[in-house]
Formats: sequence, C-alpha cells, structure tokens
Amino acid sequence: MKVSELMATPPVTVPPQATARLAALRMTEEAVGCVLVAEDDRLLGIVTDRDLVVRSVAGAAEPDAPVTELMSASVVTVDAADDLDSAYRTLRRSGVRRLPVLDGHRLVGLLAVDDLLLDVLSRLFDLLGPVSWSAMREGGPRDRESDRIRRSLP
Repeated sequence: MKVSELMATPPVTVPPQATARLAALRMTEEAVGCVLVAEDDRLLGIVTDRDLVVRSVAGAAEPDAPVTELMSASVVTVDAADDLDSAYRTLRRSGVRRLPVLDGHRLVGLLAVDDLLLDVLSRLFDLLGPVSWSAMREGGPRDRESDRIRRSLP
C-alpha cells in the first residue's frame, strides 16, 4: 500500500504570516493536532499543539506572534508514492508523530501515527475476523469448556 492511500488530505495549512492564535483556531476547527505552514503548496514548516504550548504559552510569546517563530522548519517528510513500510521506518527513525506528504515539492497530505495505527488494527481485524468466526462455528475452546462443566454437574 502507498502512503497516498492512507494520508489525510487536504492537509490543514496556514500561511507563514498567520499568527499563533490563528494556528490554534485552525487546529480547533479541524480537530487536528498540527497545522502545516505552507505557501503555494510548498511546505515551510509544521506547528503542533505542543509547539503552541511550549514555544508560545510557556515561552511567553504573544498570541499574535507569527507561526514562523513557533514552527519547526526542519520537517521530516515522505513522498506520496512511498510504500507504507517506508513511512513506518521513517517514523521509527525520526521519533516524530506526523509526516507531511509531498508529491515532488508539492504538499499533498499528512500521514500521522494514528493513521498507521488504524491501518494496523484494520489489518488485524481482517485477519482475525474469519479465524474467530470459524472457531465459533466449530465450537471453539470456550464451548468445549462449557460442555465439560455441564457434563460434570449432577
């Protein structure tokens, strides 16, 4: 599976002249934990909810401070055509929770650890569903145990 099949799109963005307050409002409106700072589909940085707390609130920055003062400009990214295995490795090596997705130099989406977790759970359910159904039809371990207990009762 490719990154492009799992990424969130369109990515939630703010322009570089946006304020910390606007970034926080966009996160609230979109129910996300980060905004990507972009101009003309070109990624400039990322601002997370943690950045707002640590760099703005705890750092005593003004709510009207530009996001460029709060953002991380060095952003780990993945390509939309990358394999999901590559994204897993990138997340593991980098220690970040969110990967902006690029198509060449153009920002096209965002892939988060949460997206990968949902993918893993979906695959697990796909695998276990038929196995569980088969065990229930064949009288799985619980049914055999119930039968043994019933036979031992007077």
